Amino acid sequence: MKFFKSEGTKVFAISGLGEVGRNMYCIMHGDELIITDAGVTFPGNELMGVDYIIPDFTFLKQNEKKIKALFITHGHEDHIGAIPFLLQAVNVPYIYTPNQAAGLIRKKLEERNIKYNNLIVYTEKTKVKLKNIQVEFFLTTHSIPDSHGICITTPDGTIVTTGDFKFDFTPIGPMANLHKMAEIGSRGVTLLLSDSTNALNEGMSISESKVDAALSEIFSKHTGRIIIATFASNIYRLKHIVDTCARNNRKIVTFGRSMDTNIEISVQGGYIKNKGIFITPEEAKTLSPDKVCILCTGSQGEPLAALTRIANGSHKQIKLQPDDTVIFSSSAIPGNALSIAKTINKLYLKGVEVYTNTSLSDIHSSGHGNQEELKLMIHLIKPKYFMPFHGEYRMLKKHADLGVMCGIPKENTFVLKNGDVLSINKGIITQENSITANEIYVDGNRIGDVGSAVIKDRKIMASDGIVVVIANIDTTSKELLGKPNITTRGFVLVNENEILLKKLEEISKKAILAKLNSNLNYSEIKNEIIGDLSTYIYTETGRKPIILPVIMNIKKAEKVNA
Repeated sequence: MKFFKSEGTKVFAISGLGEVGRNMYCIMHGDELIITDAGVTFPGNELMGVDYIIPDFTFLKQNEKKIKALFITHGHEDHIGAIPFLLQAVNVPYIYTPNQAAGLIRKKLEERNIKYNNLIVYTEKTKVKLKNIQVEFFLTTHSIPDSHGICITTPDGTIVTTGDFKFDFTPIGPMANLHKMAEIGSRGVTLLLSDSTNALNEGMSISESKVDAALSEIFSKHTGRIIIATFASNIYRLKHIVDTCARNNRKIVTFGRSMDTNIEISVQGGYIKNKGIFITPEEAKTLSPDKVCILCTGSQGEPLAALTRIANGSHKQIKLQPDDTVIFSSSAIPGNALSIAKTINKLYLKGVEVYTNTSLSDIHSSGHGNQEELKLMIHLIKPKYFMPFHGEYRMLKKHADLGVMCGIPKENTFVLKNGDVLSINKGIITQENSITANEIYVDGNRIGDVGSAVIKDRKIMASDGIVVVIANIDTTSKELLGKPNITTRGFVLVNENEILLKKLEEISKKAILAKLNSNLNYSEIKNEIIGDLSTYIYTETGRKPIILPVIMNIKKAEKVNA
């Protein structure tokens, strides 16, 4: 406990607060530490070249011997995506996971060649007992099967984490176990951590059964091909589509790697039972348009996704036909509205009919609860203290306000940042000092060494380009051999800016000659070139490209890099 001021049970988020994604939360008592979820988030356009953002495992590495298990609430990427990186960083003795998530985790580990034999599938009836901590589970409703909340009992109090949830009283899958939630609440819950994703939305979320009815109506009206773009991870939506196609005598052809993976695992797990409804693209070409449904990725306008390529006319296997109908059965993730709009406009230009989620067409329902559902969870669990999680700051703040409306004293609510620590001591919670909890970037096979300086350079290259100055110097006579060579990428068009490039050549030559007569210091020469060119280029063009001088040592007709 050397990291903390006092004894007691510690609760903290390594990531997942102030953001939607990258969920990873820890409960620690004495020499036992358990983790709930290990997710990624996907970078925005400003993080050029970054593939994922993962949690910071520094604290876990420092306390590796205390880690007893990782508990997964459900199988979405923002809850399981960081597992391969976690297992490469620290030893996790056991991973407890629901069935659907287990299939997705196994696939993820196989793709990265990671062997792990301690993946344990739990159900609502499972209880995990450690020396000081007991863990049990309750079924929730979300957009993926086998979603659970977790109840953690410690010597200092009981902690409930909801995972992602909504309350749907006419769900496609099983009902959430309200009875068990109420029973846990009746025991006395010290702290509730609750999903804040839709805390800004009033009322109740739309039932999945309404989505099913809306899709059925669209299918009944159209005789051409139907193309549906949705989240590949929304298994219940995929199940809707399969059932609707079966009722309307349509076969399904899928496009998108993540779509294929999720359907394969859902068929294996028994969540999607009609395996024979799926056909190949070649088989689809032999059927009339009214017998075909195309299920694809690209609901967020992703540049390389199947629907975007179909809209662009660049998809090798699918070309749009005038009587096609395209359905966006999804909502826009913040930041994606512009790319989605571009895709929709291209589809309209091709003459096809497009459906999006509006008040007139309920073709998407969120898997996260709105305000009235969040209030219901608070009333069922009846916590003494409340910590909103899984959301941006404004969502967390609004959720805390809802907690106060439901009778939780304001001083008992905590709107925290990643790394902030709550300490529970005999049922009383106080806030302690923070732990390290940074964003870690994954760029290809590089983890964590893509810092702000690298991202800054990438942004400069993307907006202002790069100027390379290559100069040959005779090290014996301290003489510049020939003129410096100027090469640019992303800065200016060479053919249209010969005068500017000639001037850059002259400035570079002058900078080199100014330093040659002194001691031959290549760093000084490079700094002189960078300083003189930067000033001139900004004055003339208003741009700040990266300037990269390359000095070649010429000695006895041999070239050696400086």
